[in-house]
Amino acid sequence: MKLNYKRTFFVGLAFLSICAFWELYDNVVPKMLEKSFNMGETAAGVVMAMDNVLALLLLPLFGAFSDKVNTRLGKRTPFILIGTIVASVFILLLPVAEQQGSLVLFLISLGMVLIAMGSYRSPAVALMPDLTPKPLRSKANAVINLMGTLGGAYALLVIRTLYTEKEGTSKLPVFLAVVGLMILAVVLLLITIREKKLTKELRLQEQKERLYTEDENQSDIKMNHTEDIGAHTEEINETEDHKMPVEVRRSFAFIMASIFLWFFAYNAVKTAFSRYAEKVWGFSEGGFADPLLIALGAALISYIPIGIISSKIGRKKTIIAGIILMTMSYFLGFMVLEYSITINLIFAFTGIGWAAINVNSYPMVVEMSKSSNVGRYTGLYYTFSMSAQIITPILSGFLLENISYRTLFPYAVTFSLASLCTMLFVKHGDSKPLKKVNVIENYDTPD
Repeated sequence: MKLNYKRTFFVGLAFLSICAFWELYDNVVPKMLEKSFNMGETAAGVVMAMDNVLALLLLPLFGAFSDKVNTRLGKRTPFILIGTIVASVFILLLPVAEQQGSLVLFLISLGMVLIAMGSYRSPAVALMPDLTPKPLRSKANAVINLMGTLGGAYALLVIRTLYTEKEGTSKLPVFLAVVGLMILAVVLLLITIREKKLTKELRLQEQKERLYTEDENQSDIKMNHTEDIGAHTEEINETEDHKMPVEVRRSFAFIMASIFLWFFAYNAVKTAFSRYAEKVWGFSEGGFADPLLIALGAALISYIPIGIISSKIGRKKTIIAGIILMTMSYFLGFMVLEYSITINLIFAFTGIGWAAINVNSYPMVVEMSKSSNVGRYTGLYYTFSMSAQIITPILSGFLLENISYRTLFPYAVTFSLASLCTMLFVKHGDSKPLKKVNVIENYDTPD
C-alpha cells in the first residue's frame, strides 16, 4: 500500500487556502488594531482571541455536522466551498474599514470572516483521513502541512512585498492577493477531487484488506464476500462508532492536554511576533516576515522527510523530538537581544520542530477514532488547540503590556516543557502497518 501523493496534494489545497489567511490574520490584523485603531496589547489580545472563541464553538459543531451530511459533492466539500466564498467577501472589507477608520465595520467584518473560516476548517482537515488509509495518514498529513506551509509562505511573501504602514496607503492589495489564492485553491480542489466517489473506493479497499487479513486460508470465501462489500459498508461503519476503551481514552486525554499546552506556547509567539520583532529587535515595515519565511521554508523542506521518519520510529517519538526542538528555539530566541543572523537559524529550527509536531499530532488523534466519527474527533482536536489560543493572546498580551516584551519567550518555554511532560504519558495513536496481501506488496514503496 502506498500513498497517492497527487490526490493528497489536491486535497491539501483546502488547507493551503486556510493557512494563507491565518498567516495574514496573525501578522497584519494585530498591527492594524494597534496602529489604525490605537488598541493596547491587552485589548488587541482580546480581539485576536475572538477567532478562537468562535472556533471553539464552531469547529466541533461543523466537524460533527459534516460527518452526517450526504450531498452530491460529498460530506466535506460543500462546507469548504461555501465557507471560502463567504470568508473572501468579508476579508476584503477589512482594509476598507481600516481606510475609513470605522472600528465597528472592521469588527463586524472580522467576525463574519472568523465565522466563515470556522465553518469549514474541520471539514477541510477531515477530508484527508476520509480519503487516506490509517497507516498512511502521517505521510499524508506531511503533504497536507506542506501545502499549508506553501499557503503561509505565499501570504508572508505578499506581506513582505506589498505591506506598508505609510499613512493613507491602503492594505487592500495585500488582502486581494491572499483572497485570490484562496479562491483559486478551492476551485482546483473542486475540479480535481470527487469526494463522494473517492470515499466509496477507499471504504471498499479497507473492507477488502479486512477480509484478507481475517483468514488467509479461506480465499474462496473472501472472494464471494467481496461482491457484498458495498452493500455492507454503511452497516459496518455504524457498528464502528462504539465507546472508546478506557486505556485509549487516557491516552486521548493526555494528547489533548499536550495539544493545548504546545499551542499555548506557540500561538503566544505567533500572535505577538510582528510587534516583538519591531519593539525588541528593531524590524521595520514588513521586515518581520523574514524570520517567519525562514521558519516556513525549513518546515517546507522537512515535512516529507518527517512523515517518512515518523512511519519508521513512530509518531510519538517524532513529536517529542519536535517539542524539544521548539523549546530550545524559544530559549535561544530569548537570549537574542538584537537583530543578528542567529535569528534566522533559530527560526529554521522552530520550523522543523513545529513540522514534527504538526505532521503527527492530528493523525494520532484520528487513529484513536473510527471512520464514522473522524469529523467529531477533528472538532475535538481543534477544541483544545483553540481553547489555548483563546487564553494565550490575552495572558501573554497582558505580560507584554504590563511587564516587558522580553517575557514572551520564557512564557513559551514554560508551556512547551509542560507539553513535553504530558506527551510522555500518551500510549496510543501510533500507526500499525497493514499486513501485506501478498509477497509482491513487500516491494511496494512510495513514489
